[in-house]
Amino acid sequence: MKRILLLALFGLILSSCGSSRKTTDTIIIGNSKTSVSSGKISKVIKHAKTFEGTRYKFGGTDKRGMDCSGLVYVSFKEEQIVLPRISRDMAKKGLRIKLKESKEGDLVFFRTDKNKNVINHVGLVLENKKGVITFIHSTTSRGVIVSSMEEKYWKNAFVQVRRMI
Repeated sequence: MKRILLLALFGLILSSCGSSRKTTDTIIIGNSKTSVSSGKISKVIKHAKTFEGTRYKFGGTDKRGMDCSGLVYVSFKEEQIVLPRISRDMAKKGLRIKLKESKEGDLVFFRTDKNKNVINHVGLVLENKKGVITFIHSTTSRGVIVSSMEEKYWKNAFVQVRRMI
């Protein structure tokens, strides 16, 4: 019985990449009227790229281990932009846009567990070059990597894009 309970708990942990830790940070979100220099967005992306190759760790926010929402959270926080810590909460902030309108710095949200109708994964758009969108994120299997929206898995799991700044 203990073994089944441990396996169930382990499965639950792996099914969501967002930490369940509550945050009381102030939310600072841009809107369509806010103009932010591309320099700030570039710094967010540059910071995120420093974690490329970092292993996955549920709730992780540093070089020892990183989950998907942790990567986005610390990258924006580096530029004094505080977002929620959990991907499904991030998906409620900012301005929802069309995928084809996405640009560097936007967040792409996914539902990777088809049995649950909730967002459980987030990535940071690196570029949208002629409709080919690449994003950086942390996966349970490969850690922090760059992927493309052209990959069938991500295309099928895609839910929405949001612009935070």
